[in-house]
Amino acid sequence: MAFREAYIPYGGYWSTPFCRWQGNFQNKHAIEFAAEIGRRFLSERGIPADAFDGIILGTTIPQTSAFYGGPWFAGLLGAELVTGPMVAQACATSAKGVGLAAQAIETGANRMVLVACADRCSNGPLLAYPNADAPGATQTTESWVWDNFGNDPFARNSMVQTAENVAREQGITREEQDEVTLLRYEQYMRSTANDREFQKRYMIAPIEVTDARGKKVLATVKGDEGVFPTTADGLAKLKPVLPDGTVTYGSQTHPADGNTGIMVADRETARKRSNRDDVEIRVISYGEGRAAKGFMAKAIVPAAERALAAAGIGIGDVAAVKTHTPFAVNDVYFCRTFDIGLGDMNDYGCSLIYGHPQGPTGSRGIMELVEELVLKGGGYGLFDGCAAGDTGAALVLEVTLS
Repeated sequence: MAFREAYIPYGGYWSTPFCRWQGNFQNKHAIEFAAEIGRRFLSERGIPADAFDGIILGTTIPQTSAFYGGPWFAGLLGAELVTGPMVAQACATSAKGVGLAAQAIETGANRMVLVACADRCSNGPLLAYPNADAPGATQTTESWVWDNFGNDPFARNSMVQTAENVAREQGITREEQDEVTLLRYEQYMRSTANDREFQKRYMIAPIEVTDARGKKVLATVKGDEGVFPTTADGLAKLKPVLPDGTVTYGSQTHPADGNTGIMVADRETARKRSNRDDVEIRVISYGEGRAAKGFMAKAIVPAAERALAAAGIGIGDVAAVKTHTPFAVNDVYFCRTFDIGLGDMNDYGCSLIYGHPQGPTGSRGIMELVEELVLKGGGYGLFDGCAAGDTGAALVLEVTLS
């Protein structure tokens, strides 16, 4: 799907730090927390909440009152007369949300849409489903986060097994995965240089975490929490997660908590809301793809191919690539397929290192892609990532500096 009229105002986006599973954001209600940070973002940018005429809320993990979705989030934000859908497409939620917002702008249905993504992997719900046919009519239960990490109901395998399937089929070794992990860690550390100079281009921090009454400050989050010091020797000492496997806890991402927001608008509105008059960011295209059952990491290739084809360009025309990387296997497969170097993508790191709060993960990657392109002087950028169900989603952006 190609677009001509959809733009992202420069600086019209935010991300919280990502905090590891059971970390300092573990008790923050994801939707209420996103509205709290959204209000702070709008206040700091001087943007009234009623500047939006559409809201898309991306969230993948149920929490209390999430039934009310986008309208509730909009009300908490201060946009009480604005409505919009709730999107849940696993790890593709961010890309899908931006794609839907771009489509709304393209058709003239909206002039500026806020795509907010909010998830909390910590303290995921234990759901009980009625089952009248069970002995004694006992209930069927599901630990939403944990059970779905461990079992795809169609492919009948865990998330980590999909990475092992691709590694085995493609001959991707443990050593290659460790090489990618160490490289991505080194790239991430560049984003923290000079007192997190790069991250401060899009990240809202510090964030004070208070008690339930909002009076006592329990912690102050200044940056990502859960990033582990990584060395070649340290990676080599880790055991594979599965027997006879190649994927370790070092070469896969970790669940996290956080939220993000991205504004998508028509050209005139984007210019009005931009931080800089000389930067223009256009959403060029969106593409989806699906791999064979149980081979999730491979879905990033058909998704990228479709987005690139819709944009009318090839991988050689792209100045920067950013991926959601749940497993190092993903990046090895992507680079082999498109014949690019491992160091030619994911500059400043990726979710392999800083964690994965599901819905918001892709949004942060999109922001980092924009900022990398600005530093490079513009050009085309590709965001790509896989998602549960052996699917993938990709976006092509163009940044122009005048």
